[in-house]
Amino acid sequence: MKIALVTIFLLMLLTGINARVQPQKNFDLQRFAGKWYRVGLAYDSPGFVPYRTRLTVSMGVVEPQENGDVNMTMWSLKSSGCQRTVYVYEKTSVPGVFSYYSTRHRRVKDVTVVETNYTEYALVLKHQKINKEFTQVSLYGRTKRLRADVMEKFRAYAAARGFSKESILTPPAAGKAEDC
Repeated sequence: MKIALVTIFLLMLLTGINARVQPQKNFDLQRFAGKWYRVGLAYDSPGFVPYRTRLTVSMGVVEPQENGDVNMTMWSLKSSGCQRTVYVYEKTSVPGVFSYYSTRHRRVKDVTVVETNYTEYALVLKHQKINKEFTQVSLYGRTKRLRADVMEKFRAYAAARGFSKESILTPPAAGKAEDC
């Protein structure tokens, strides 16, 4: 019996079945609400590689809805002006875990708030499965600059998720994204 349980556990581990990411313990959406800046991004999609050098800090606002869903409005300053994107993150049965429909990929993606102290930073993981699994790790800050130890925590977390050094980005500020 023990051998069978160990075999099942190892199989689950090797196939990634138990690789589910845990959200922030006791996640509080009301404390998470407000303005955030995306100051770090780990993403290795081949289609994104040519755009890595163009990435800049962007600003977003998290607005909880009465039903537990979240509107996430992101502003990015581009050479052509401000770009505004609104995402509707639907609540799940697990606090800190949301899902949303990506119109670009025409798939549902999972969004998990992995860690936050609510007043300074948040580590957020996006996950989707299309033809293969894609993961994206974002570091958000209440300000455009975070402490060195928080930046290192982000880099270490992304590296532990399998991202190469080239895929872990800490983009420069784009100017006044909040003016968008």
